[in-house]
Amino acid sequence: MKLQFRFLPIIVLAILALLFAMYSGLLRMGWNWPTFDNLAAAHGPLMVSGFLGVLIPLERAVAIRQKWMFAVPLIAGAGWVSLFFAPALGASLLTLGSLGTLAILGVMVRREPHSHTIVMALGALAWLVGNSLWMLGFPIFQVVFWWITFLVLTIGGERLELSRVLRPTLGQIRLFSLLAAALLAGTILATFSLDLGSRLSGFALLGLSLWFLRNDLAQRNLRHPNPLTRYIAICLFGGFIWLGLSGSLFLYFGALYAGPLYDAALHTVFVGFVIAMIFGHAPIIFPAILGAQVKFYPVFYVHLALLHLSLILRILGDLALRMELRKWGGLLNEVAILLFLGLTVYSIIKGSQAK
Repeated sequence: MKLQFRFLPIIVLAILALLFAMYSGLLRMGWNWPTFDNLAAAHGPLMVSGFLGVLIPLERAVAIRQKWMFAVPLIAGAGWVSLFFAPALGASLLTLGSLGTLAILGVMVRREPHSHTIVMALGALAWLVGNSLWMLGFPIFQVVFWWITFLVLTIGGERLELSRVLRPTLGQIRLFSLLAAALLAGTILATFSLDLGSRLSGFALLGLSLWFLRNDLAQRNLRHPNPLTRYIAICLFGGFIWLGLSGSLFLYFGALYAGPLYDAALHTVFVGFVIAMIFGHAPIIFPAILGAQVKFYPVFYVHLALLHLSLILRILGDLALRMELRKWGGLLNEVAILLFLGLTVYSIIKGSQAK
């Protein structure tokens, strides 16, 4: 299989955003390392709208193959770069990128007006609203629910699509749709009443977690004979558990503005759920974008195990108010992600050579 390098610069743009986001996250946790203006404050936007805001529309553009769509990840990429020297311009470009992503999803819904495409389109809409509110100066602790909804509905729609091979019942699909609607309603409510909105969003996240654990394709693949398929299922299953923990924290504590509990509730979903999903979906995404076969190695379980163990360490530090524990847990979170990036690149190269 020959590698397709034409999309590689956009992927590099996304990975650079991830690296800056990780570094800024360590600064926010208290690591006293060199920095520059606007870096630490850009952690959330870099991770959500920079890294994933480039990668997600790129994946959609590659699948649909309409030329205008490839401008969307480039706009998002220009947006996160601009955050460092012109924050207002960066926020505007990232918002424009989310608008472009919604347009891409509009094409998908017109082609396939099914539950999974509608859910993903609602996720893109949540991203657009969240970026718009952030651009208008709303505080991150309110905007972040829109970003959570964007990622959870985007991933949830993809999982719903893949789970069609299990022939879910009409009742299962309706329950998923009801929980997705509850998440969106909680996000809207959090903009006006943070406590009630947080609790409703937490209830929806917990419900979606239980739905995935019971109905997702990953549940059947945990004992699959193919080692790569089994690894993907383990990644996803662990992510679903972290999603439920995040929902439980928001449901129990309600309004969170900052501090250790805020860190725990956010990063159980952003690291525990989203990054685990990335670990699991990478063997699907990279063959689609780069034409590259991912060769599985058992050592993949090292970065997966490190991600979960370091996140447990971080959350224990948050809950026990042990800031050193939290700092080291956060640092090891990022070591796990770097290992994942390195091993993924290696496996793509080896897989390509084998083909």
